[in-house]
Amino acid sequence: MDARFTAEQEEIRRTLRELLLKRCGPEDLRAAVLTPAGYDPALWEALARQLGLPGLALPEVYGGVGCSVTELALACEESGRSLAPSPLLATAVLGAPLVLALGAEAQRAELLPRLASGELTAALAVPGAVLATALGLVGDNGGEWAGGGRAGGVQARQVDGVWRLYGQASQVLDGHSAGLLVVAAHTGGFARSRTLLYLVRDGDGDGSAGLVRVRQTSLDETRPQARIELRDVEAELLGDEDADVAGALAGVGDMAAAVLAAEAVGAADRALERTVEYVRQREQFGRAIGSFQAVKHRLADVYVEVQAARSAAYYAAWAAGSDAGGERVGGLALAQALEALRRAAGEGIQLHGGIGFTWEHDAHLYFKRAAGDESLFGPVHRLRGYAAEVAHLFDHKGDGSRAEVTV
Repeated sequence: MDARFTAEQEEIRRTLRELLLKRCGPEDLRAAVLTPAGYDPALWEALARQLGLPGLALPEVYGGVGCSVTELALACEESGRSLAPSPLLATAVLGAPLVLALGAEAQRAELLPRLASGELTAALAVPGAVLATALGLVGDNGGEWAGGGRAGGVQARQVDGVWRLYGQASQVLDGHSAGLLVVAAHTGGFARSRTLLYLVRDGDGDGSAGLVRVRQTSLDETRPQARIELRDVEAELLGDEDADVAGALAGVGDMAAAVLAAEAVGAADRALERTVEYVRQREQFGRAIGSFQAVKHRLADVYVEVQAARSAAYYAAWAAGSDAGGERVGGLALAQALEALRRAAGEGIQLHGGIGFTWEHDAHLYFKRAAGDESLFGPVHRLRGYAAEVAHLFDHKGDGSRAEVTV
């Protein structure tokens, strides 16, 4: 692994940071989350048309840029610094990679160029609150997490050669505005029980017959979520019935965790920067509070934690896009990054004093990002616990000694 960034990678970071400084300041962010879409369409068009972010990690043959997961992670690190609300995560990190991994050639040729250009946005709809399990981050995703024939899941059945979906997904990132829904549904009954992925198209936004989408109130307003109700909705099977859905979801989950880790590191780094700026200006007893040894120690600890999380995120992004070794360390990197973000945001609130607790200040937005992401993709202890389970870290041989660790 070469830890140095290329000139192209540095240019991606610089260009995106400059754009977000101009177009996604605190007031812009607060205005964007209140729009029906939950983000600024003009900013999304700039990110998509000018910078090509949705297609950054997609092959050039499908209209993408042809970069690796590392470039996408670096882009998301910059978007994390400003907490920029956009459908980038739902579209480029969750939706498009699944179409690329499982879709038939006709589906890829039709959908991926539109996703890469930002013309079409996508969302992954998973029943219940098991997104992290479906992505293989906190548990084995080979089970019946899509419903298993029970109430509360999403069921799929064929009627006259057409697939129909019935059920509900309650935590769908950008599900209220996405033009393409990738829905996980259970099918096959007891004879051949399995989970498959289906496409539900709603490009005009008027809603397919039987499709109900309701934007939910979420802890983190910069991560809009929706409840998706499917009432006998016509759908299209993604790929074929023999597709390795669990394997594809786990692969996308590891990549998504690495990208999310980089995004959390960007947010943590910015939260720390803002706190350092404040303690240099705020005076107590005739001197800046940043000069007090206790404050220095607290911020130094946060700095070390953020830098360690950055190293883990970069390595996870490299590993996710590398064919060498096949390591899946995204979950561990995400756990470390979310912990660093929560620590940086929490210390920021504390060291800002009374103003840090107010709704008008931005400190709470970083804390909510940490808590919201942990709710969706964690929690931290389960991310680490499953990684330890996969590595057989706590397995013991018959003689009481620990088994050899394998990753």
